[in-house]
Amino acid sequence: MGIIVLIIILGAAVGLITFFVVKSILAPKKVAALQNLIKQGKTTQAIRIAKAILARDPRDPGAHYLLGLAYQAENKAELALMEFKTVNDIGQFEGVVNEVPFREKIADLYAKFNQPEEALKEYLVLIRKDPHNAEYYYRAGRLFEDRNRSEKAAQLYKKAVELDSRHSQAYSGLGSLLFRAKRHAEAKGYLDSAVRLDAENYRAWFYIGKIHKEFKDHTAAMSAFEKASKDPELKLKALVERGSSLLALGDYDRAGAELERAIKHSENDSAPETLFARYFLAVAYEKTRRIEPAIEQWEKVYQKKPGFRDVAEKLSQYQEMRHDDRIKDYLTSSAAEFCEICRKLTATMGLTARDVSNIDNGCEIVAMEPQSKWRNTRNLPILIRFLRGTEVIDEGTVRVLHEEMKKQSVNRGALVCSSTFSRTAHGFAESRPIDLYNKDRLQEFLAHIEL
Repeated sequence: MGIIVLIIILGAAVGLITFFVVKSILAPKKVAALQNLIKQGKTTQAIRIAKAILARDPRDPGAHYLLGLAYQAENKAELALMEFKTVNDIGQFEGVVNEVPFREKIADLYAKFNQPEEALKEYLVLIRKDPHNAEYYYRAGRLFEDRNRSEKAAQLYKKAVELDSRHSQAYSGLGSLLFRAKRHAEAKGYLDSAVRLDAENYRAWFYIGKIHKEFKDHTAAMSAFEKASKDPELKLKALVERGSSLLALGDYDRAGAELERAIKHSENDSAPETLFARYFLAVAYEKTRRIEPAIEQWEKVYQKKPGFRDVAEKLSQYQEMRHDDRIKDYLTSSAAEFCEICRKLTATMGLTARDVSNIDNGCEIVAMEPQSKWRNTRNLPILIRFLRGTEVIDEGTVRVLHEEMKKQSVNRGALVCSSTFSRTAHGFAESRPIDLYNKDRLQEFLAHIEL
């Protein structure tokens, strides 16, 4: 009986040993086969085999890792990350699972899926594993920068440059930090180094454009933003910046075209860049008297963010236009049509238009009073400026009219606007021979003319 039990035990032991020997021989072969399938692009087959291996041994790190690689090859990044997380939890880095490339891959995926804390942990491990790799310091620095940890980010960028003096991205990282700190001259030095090392460093070009824009060099800024727009991630921002520069240059038609491009490129109507694109596009439309499309853009911004800049105020100011065709014609007519409207308004004021000319955002008329019944009384001229827009007219605009009156030797003047006048504008006009007519008075005049 004892001999039989001994034989059974020995048989079981031999069976187990045989099983593990066979497994140890076959498992590497299966892993090698999986690797070859992935290299050959046969990912569907590789996934099927990897799952079969894991069904028998759920904690096989090599199978999880290769399954993750197969998912990556099929652009199934979320599934790949799940497999790599399992490898990390198992913590066995041997055989097919080389720890350094594994951590590089999982860090990239963490960053892609907006898990910066986890990505940062991986890069800090990689720095300990390979303290002379500049790329790891740069990647960690970028993650700190995104978390507004500027001081720590700067330390890591500087270490990256110290290890690799040709690391273009690290230079641009330092440049972006210095730009935000308003140290523009220093920032420009680092950014210039970045594009000198790599002309396709689009992030550096973007910040170079921002610096040129700060110094009002809009032509140079637009050139830099054009280069930056080649990066899909920066394209929307770069187009908005170009549109903004064109607005500053007064090239409203080109600004509108650029901002329309930006909106077409946008994938998120609530993104800050999209809201700015619509807002600036509305400004371009307003400047070219295309008020209705401007209102459409303001309304779209208001729907997403009611408190955005002065959008609510703009919509309120132009509300009259929706209900009053006369004020609409006053605001949106062409320059020639506007001057004709102003001639008619001059007549309703009891004056005769003598000289009519276009001015920025309006029309200027030198008008004459009616013929006096007294033969020896001279008809005195009056300088009238008709302005259109929604901005409050300030003292400076009234001063400009007063200076023009002196220049033309005209003793009386008037300002007619489609908005209101500031308190200081009224104060300046009160002590001078200048009459101010606001939107309410303008509407009264418009009611008496044929359009």
